[in-house]
Amino acid sequence: MDILQQLGELVLGSLPTVAFFLLTVVLYTYLVHHPLRSVLAERHGRTVGAVEKAKAAIAAAEAKTAEYEGRLRLARHDISLAREHRVQQWNAERDQVLAGARERAQMKVKTAKLELEQGAHEARQQIEKSADELGNRVLAAVLPGRPA
Repeated sequence: MDILQQLGELVLGSLPTVAFFLLTVVLYTYLVHHPLRSVLAERHGRTVGAVEKAKAAIAAAEAKTAEYEGRLRLARHDISLAREHRVQQWNAERDQVLAGARERAQMKVKTAKLELEQGAHEARQQIEKSADELGNRVLAAVLPGRPA
């Protein structure tokens, strides 16, 4: 019985401690735990929201990058076409200039041929005249009785 009496006194003496402990747990739950849980939930919501906003911003940036790359590709294509057109123009102008120069050179060659042929014809005529004259002189020199 002594043990039961000692246990009873011990339980009776521990009642204020148990009551204080239960009061502390209840106060902790309402004053600290619930507000802390709501703050953590809000922070989690903001974090998740910020991550989603960041993902949306990244997706928008990728879309703009793709758009800019498309525009850049189109601009490069336009520049390439313009360059090709300019080169074709230059080639056409060069061909025209070469054709004109070739034509002038052919005209000069024809003129030179005609002049050469005319000079050769005149030289042949002079040679023929000179040959006739020389033949007459030779005959006159060989046959002294013949008039020159």
